[in-house]
Amino acid sequence: MKRSIRVLLPLFLITVLAGCNQKPKNMENELRDFIKNYEADVAPMMVDAFSSYWTASITGADEDYAKYGEANLKLTKYFTNKEYYQLLKKIKEEGNIQDTLLNRQLITLYNSFLSNQVDSVLLEKKINMEMEVEKKYSNFRAIVNGKQLTDNDIEDILKTSVDSKELQSAWEAHKAIGTVVEKDVIELVKLRNEIAKQLGFDNYHSMSLQLTEQNPEEISALFDELDELTRGSFVELKDEIDTFLSNRLNITKDQLMPWHYQNRFFQEAPAIYSVELDKYYADKSIEKLTADYYTSIGMDISDIMGRSDLYEKPGKNQHAYCIDIDNSGDVRVLCNIKPNYNWMNTMMHEFGHAVYDKYIDRDLPFTLRNPAHTFTTEAIAMIFGRMAANPYWMNDLGIISAEERDKIAMDAYKVLRLEQLTFSRWAQVMYRFEKAMYENPDQDLNKLWWDIVEKYQMIKKPEGRNEPDWASKIHIATFPCYYHNYLLGELLASQLNHYITANIIKSDKFMNQSFYNNKQVGDYLIKNVFGPGSHYEWNDMIQRATGEKLTARYYADQFIN
Repeated sequence: MKRSIRVLLPLFLITVLAGCNQKPKNMENELRDFIKNYEADVAPMMVDAFSSYWTASITGADEDYAKYGEANLKLTKYFTNKEYYQLLKKIKEEGNIQDTLLNRQLITLYNSFLSNQVDSVLLEKKINMEMEVEKKYSNFRAIVNGKQLTDNDIEDILKTSVDSKELQSAWEAHKAIGTVVEKDVIELVKLRNEIAKQLGFDNYHSMSLQLTEQNPEEISALFDELDELTRGSFVELKDEIDTFLSNRLNITKDQLMPWHYQNRFFQEAPAIYSVELDKYYADKSIEKLTADYYTSIGMDISDIMGRSDLYEKPGKNQHAYCIDIDNSGDVRVLCNIKPNYNWMNTMMHEFGHAVYDKYIDRDLPFTLRNPAHTFTTEAIAMIFGRMAANPYWMNDLGIISAEERDKIAMDAYKVLRLEQLTFSRWAQVMYRFEKAMYENPDQDLNKLWWDIVEKYQMIKKPEGRNEPDWASKIHIATFPCYYHNYLLGELLASQLNHYITANIIKSDKFMNQSFYNNKQVGDYLIKNVFGPGSHYEWNDMIQRATGEKLTARYYADQFIN
């Protein structure tokens, strides 16, 4: 870091003395020198932090989490450097950078440094707390009748059992993680808020949106619009769900409880239609199907598969994620595959993230070798994740016959529509809970959670229950203020699906397009969405790729109207 400062300070003085006519050019040269040194410093630290996180999330071992914590702290502390920040701030405010690619790097770097301009003691405390709470989630296993169960085990019980007592026991056993981490998460929320206020923001939630180029008021307005669009359709579908489940479980509708909805959070659609997607994948290689599909559209993922970790292990993180270790092609996926529909969807989803990362133009500057926004990579993951419920995709991959495809086509669409509306209402819960929690973490969060769940998901709080059920959702602790991006991703997925179907496939049939064996689709995505990285602000990229900015219109056309 000292080496960079010594290089930069003389340049700064030259800029001041050179006069107005030379200022933009010298500012650009100064910024280029800063970026050169920044890349030399940050690239190896990033590799160390991300690779140690990868190892820790697989082993769950204390020593591996300690290595990750040390590496992550070192990387984060780099961005606390006040001299670097002040230099970037001055260039941003006065530099008048004419080179658009250089200016984009400036904005990205400025936001990264701004978010870390806090007391180093607070920052180190936050990192250590985040590491410790994630370790608790990773190592937690639900206990039912004295037996340890994984998240996959709990999901299996919730999906298949018709015994209300067994369902309740499994659901409550999973929720027990909430009491383990509740105090940690609340303390972490307050600490994040303290950091945000030091930086001049109202709270951490507001800061998180603004520093990723999202206007909090615009995001809230969009969620209000989606609430209005989906409410009526969801009311009808919720009644259909309740009718099915009450008959299946031999109870009345008013006896339905959260553990009856076949999912820990009712974030995924219950299986209420005649098509049972799990059976189609029961004897299939989820890994091979994923590789075969991406290859068919011109995206080779064999290298990513080779670096990935896809099956359950003791102590391993039970969720799924994709990670780009070095912004230079070392992309990996973590999963816990089982041969079922959920994991088929998840593999297609995670490798959607992976191909986005892989095919970002490596000629771009290091700083811009990232997706245009987190939700734009979510959109790609979702457009491919949806394929797992698409009977035409299943037929193209040889999973089902053409006869079976035609037989299940309508119910498969109903499944996808139900999934979308169910998830849309769940995303409302997550967005509104986090927003309210960061605005006032001292309120009754248990009550807040169930008030929001009852309003948007329309499921009842168990009578007398007063537990931190909100804290059982790992994203609230470890991926804060992110969840709304999943719903924005669904909007963009529908927008991209519409554009590709109309302009590349040249069809007016917007449902059940699989894109299988169509390398033009892969070329379009690589050139227009993946390749540009974060060269453009996210809505600019979307307009360049689809001809218009992000809109809810195509999502509504596909799933609501």
